Amino acid sequence: MKILVLNCGSSSVKYKLFDMDKHEVLAQGGVEKLGLPGSFLKFTLPNGEKVILEKELPEHNAAIQFILSILTDEKYGCIKSYDEIDAVGHRVVHGGEAFSGSVEITSEVIGKVVECIDLAPLHNPPNLKGIRAMSSLIPGIRQVGVFDTAFHQTMPDYAYMYGLPYSVYKKYGIRRYGFHGTSHRYVSRRACEILGVPYEKQRIITAHVGNGGSIAAIKNGKCVDTSMGLTPVEGLLMGTRCGDVDAGALTFLMDKEGLDAKGMSNLINKQSGVLGLSGLSSDMREIEAAIADGDKKAILALNVYNYRIKKYIGAYAAVLGGCDILVWTGGVGENQWATRRVVCENMEYMGMKIDVKKNEGMRGEEMVISAPDSKVTIIVVPTDEEYMIASDTMDILNK
Repeated sequence: MKILVLNCGSSSVKYKLFDMDKHEVLAQGGVEKLGLPGSFLKFTLPNGEKVILEKELPEHNAAIQFILSILTDEKYGCIKSYDEIDAVGHRVVHGGEAFSGSVEITSEVIGKVVECIDLAPLHNPPNLKGIRAMSSLIPGIRQVGVFDTAFHQTMPDYAYMYGLPYSVYKKYGIRRYGFHGTSHRYVSRRACEILGVPYEKQRIITAHVGNGGSIAAIKNGKCVDTSMGLTPVEGLLMGTRCGDVDAGALTFLMDKEGLDAKGMSNLINKQSGVLGLSGLSSDMREIEAAIADGDKKAILALNVYNYRIKKYIGAYAAVLGGCDILVWTGGVGENQWATRRVVCENMEYMGMKIDVKKNEGMRGEEMVISAPDSKVTIIVVPTDEEYMIASDTMDILNK
């Protein structure tokens, strides 16, 4: 069974083609600068060689058509015709309260995703464009939607409700939804597979941290809390997002700076976080280089970043009544060993003890990094959201 996974953003389309029978990735890459001058398709050949093909791609339909043409291309392709693609799995960012799992896409499902556009105005529209493009390019192909928010739908109401008038929840659906759900689901399950322990009997904290970041508390296989909220702004300090901030500070700023809603959204989504505090960059590699040069604002930004992660881990240990497994994933979680060390230091009171030597320098591998006498198993698990989407798609097709 061959499954194409698509992740459509406003200016990009990422893809992976899986042969699920052989557990192989046949092709992967993505279109960047979609709708902008200089758009291009970048992909990796089986031998690891990177290929970049420039082409004017004004919208999603053209981008996906170009991707399909390369998949069947005599020189670069891995399939002979579109008929070899059994189904398409789509990342869909926001499913609101309508979806607690992945579903086959129907006109009714599309209608529900459209209803959620207000909750994710930057993400759901391009996700829908990808779905519609596939319907027009390969009529009748089966498609599955895998929602970033679905895994968190098991949260109890006292965890997802805000202290706002109940009427705004009923009227607008304002509550905590959480994101990165596909990643949290994958790494928590994968960690239990690696460790040989039953998923349904563990207290797990998953730390998906990178340019975007969130923490989830998972008890007996179900998410009971997560740090992102109605939008991906809440929670941790991120590359350009502010994370937790007093709502009163935002209204104060709106008044003092004369900001409207769009201006405030731009401030908290694109000008804040590590970039805003450091005044340098949202890229942790540049922050680490600046820290090596003694830059005080870079040091502050990283300290806030690490502190916020530690605070949420502590809070979720309280929520879970303890912790059996801490999973690190995401760009920073998988690669920035210094952040893992700083966050896990001085956590012995809750049974967490990191093996400093194992952790140091370790990047992008599945590895247990806790000390032998640690009661909490600390493990790094590189995320694979695309595989999770492909797996869900295959499961739904086989029902």
